[in-house]
Amino acid sequence: MGSDATTRQVVAQVARELDSEVAARTAELAALFLEEIPAFQGDEAVRELMAASTSSNLSTIFDVLLHGLPLDRIDVPAAAAAYARRFAQRDLPIESLLRAYRLGQERVTQWFLRGMGVRSLDTDMLLACTQEIVSVLGRYIDQVSEHLIEIYETERKLWTQRTDAARAIALRTVLADDTLDVSTAEAMIGYRMRGWHLAAVAWVEIDAPNVSRWVDSAVGVLAAASGRRPLTVLVDDHTLWAWLSSPSSMRLDEQALGSLDAASPLRIALGEPAAGLAGFRSSHREALRAKTVADMSGGLLSPVVSFAKVSIAAMLSEDLDALRAWVARTLGELAREDEAMARLRETVRVFLETGGSFTDAAVRLHLHKNTVHYRVRKAEEIRGRPLGDGRLDVEVALVACQQLGPRVLNR
Repeated sequence: MGSDATTRQVVAQVARELDSEVAARTAELAALFLEEIPAFQGDEAVRELMAASTSSNLSTIFDVLLHGLPLDRIDVPAAAAAYARRFAQRDLPIESLLRAYRLGQERVTQWFLRGMGVRSLDTDMLLACTQEIVSVLGRYIDQVSEHLIEIYETERKLWTQRTDAARAIALRTVLADDTLDVSTAEAMIGYRMRGWHLAAVAWVEIDAPNVSRWVDSAVGVLAAASGRRPLTVLVDDHTLWAWLSSPSSMRLDEQALGSLDAASPLRIALGEPAAGLAGFRSSHREALRAKTVADMSGGLLSPVVSFAKVSIAAMLSEDLDALRAWVARTLGELAREDEAMARLRETVRVFLETGGSFTDAAVRLHLHKNTVHYRVRKAEEIRGRPLGDGRLDVEVALVACQQLGPRVLNR
């Protein structure tokens, strides 16, 4: 086998030849990337940066092999770093960028092998040169890829924060300024207002682990339930506002929403579908009020709370002190906060909801009919008057207890 010095000389000779052809080699790789990687297609700015990044990387690789430069002193080429940042800004997948580097590594290796193949090298020398080239290329690609992932992830986070901040300001203006017309509102947030909108608020408790991952997952839940990608904006590090839009009124897939695990820290509040700019605003207000009820309930409600199901509690909760006094006056001792009263309240609520049917209530509650009958009579005894006396008030008060829990109960 030849000496190290001789090996480096052969490798340097091939590197010098390739370096003199860097423009043509760049064009060859650019064509390969465009053919093999869809993310590189359809965006002139991305293609231009891709060519500049490819040229910079090739020149760096050829310099390393030509002059024996130590890899630990090599930085990511500026054009390559700019390319990674642009990828992040365009929401293009980092996997496509890394694949380009692997394809480039394979093609550059082939160039060097062909360059050595035209020389009269013995087997040992050819093997030594090949090992040198493969080793340097592999370490260079690994090193650059690692740095590019860091650059990409950092830029993605910063870009998201910048765009979300700007969008949040625009959205708050559209939501608050009733003097804006539809065209102006659309121009401000880049979103079509003509149609129907359903708003959502997704949030995670501040002390929950992996907050950002859970908040991000809300987008997938809403997309799966609607078949559409929502307009979203992060209003803080644990709260997401979202809107789903369609030409006509929509309903979400209950099964998809039901897939949200009750044990997860993610919660979603939904407004009602409504039309136009006014509907965009009203549905959002309803989602916020549904969130307020969910927060007040202390975990009593399901992970997905719709305004339609908590609208009464949402409207009553604006003055909790007055509501608590009214509930106590309406239900008497049934409004006491303990497990026995909670069982009686739930039985009575379902009994009244089923039209006063002991049989239907027993089926809903998975109880014996006689148990329902006993609890209803016991509740009337504790209340001090029949349930039919002010029945509507009783039903509303029971709903408030169910959805707002300790906030409206007496200790």
